[in-house]
Amino acid sequence: MTAQDHGARPSGGRQAQRAERRAAILEAAMELIAERGYRRTSLAAVAERAGLSQQGLLHHFPTKEHLLVAVLEARDRWDLASSAAAGPGSLGTDTLAQLVDYNATRPGIVQTYTVLSADSVTEDHPARAFFESRFRAVREAMAVALRAEFGESLPGGLTPERAAPLLVAVMDGLQLQWLLDPEQVDMPAAFRDFVALLAPATGRRGED
Repeated sequence: MTAQDHGARPSGGRQAQRAERRAAILEAAMELIAERGYRRTSLAAVAERAGLSQQGLLHHFPTKEHLLVAVLEARDRWDLASSAAAGPGSLGTDTLAQLVDYNATRPGIVQTYTVLSADSVTEDHPARAFFESRFRAVREAMAVALRAEFGESLPGGLTPERAAPLLVAVMDGLQLQWLLDPEQVDMPAAFRDFVALLAPATGRRGED
């Protein structure tokens, strides 16, 4: 559906129309970032694909950084929706493996996460609050997933709470290595190997 289609439908009010236009902008931005990478994705190109003027886009997202944060928030909502089967509050390592597979074909999205997360160490960066909240939520969800899959006892005396940030850090590191040299890093396989290291010697709960 094009942005023109969105605009042609009865909006049900100004708020609904605004939401539809934002959705069209985010969809266009995600498509372009996946195709070109975020550095080569301009606000003008996003506006054109969404069927808006650049001034119209700036009415919804005042800077490119604000648009990129909104893109990542939209991707997170998609990720969480796709992991609903893992249970409340849990991403699940199987679901994370599927997301790694998905991201491995979309370097532009991975690049956006990687660069913006580094830039957000600056206190006034638009992405800072997003990443602070995101890393906290992902760590908590990973701890729930690890406890459900492996119980309380992991190798090396690790608890799920201590293992969760390690798994998140490994995922981020794998993504950066893959961006630097995609021919040398099999990101999905490396992620699965690391998860296997976390499993107790008897295997996952319920599989022995």
